[in-house]
Amino acid sequence: MAVGRVVLVGGVLVLLFIPYLLWGTGLITARHQSALRTEFSQAQRTAGSTPVTLPPHPPAGTSGGVPRAARREADPPLGSPVGTITIPSIGVSMVIVEGTGDAQLAAGPGHYPNTPLPGEVGNAAIAGHRTTYLHPFYDLNELVPGDPITIVTLQGVFLYHVTSSQSVLPSDVSVVDQTLTPTLTLTTCTPRYSASQRLVVHARLVASILAGHTKKAPARAGSAGAGGAAPSVATVPSTATRDWTAAILWGVAVAALITGLWIGARRTRKGQKVALITGGSLVGLAVVFFFFQAVAPLLPASY
Repeated sequence: MAVGRVVLVGGVLVLLFIPYLLWGTGLITARHQSALRTEFSQAQRTAGSTPVTLPPHPPAGTSGGVPRAARREADPPLGSPVGTITIPSIGVSMVIVEGTGDAQLAAGPGHYPNTPLPGEVGNAAIAGHRTTYLHPFYDLNELVPGDPITIVTLQGVFLYHVTSSQSVLPSDVSVVDQTLTPTLTLTTCTPRYSASQRLVVHARLVASILAGHTKKAPARAGSAGAGGAAPSVATVPSTATRDWTAAILWGVAVAALITGLWIGARRTRKGQKVALITGGSLVGLAVVFFFFQAVAPLLPASY
């Protein structure tokens, strides 16, 4: 009987873990996105960036019709906001974070370090989850040539138009090779719920408006000002937290709670049993959520 209950509870936890990955992880990303958006807005105010906008398809001959590339800058610190990305045709509007590690991609689309920042000359590359952590690139396969992608950074607003898409093996790093013109590459896993291949979307810069600055822009990491490099506080950890201790402790908490509920239900009168199970279940869901949150970083990256 005891073994059967353990197997049953284990099966239920596995079934609950699937919706946690698909939807529960979105709560984590939403919290990070809120913090990143606030941090990026503060950086814009500090830099005195003039708010500007671009239509998705600027008419030829307008001021935004001739793209001007931003000057090359050092990458911001891992985990800090790079800017915002908006893809109207697939409903994407998120903050880009610096880095493509597990911790950064759990916070939002991640800029590949050592590739140009969006708006600069060269191939700016951004990765994003396909089915978990708010799945920003869930519908990336629906993009077609001509679809607009707008990215806002401290250097301005940059409008790209999709040029092509392809599927490649995860080992094919040529898709982020550098180019002589300002281009953008978005990558995610394909097919959905699998990491067997990578879906790659390419776009070219078609219009830009460089930001006007009323104040001196804060120096990025690696860019020395008068007083040396000005570090930025990273919102997202630079590396994923693989804490076995936390996972074990939350696992013990789940086991203790389930055992307590089972013993309590057996010893409680029928009239009070429903209230005990209902209240215990609500507490149990919260404990299980934190248990899953501690377990997820221990598993291979999910997309």
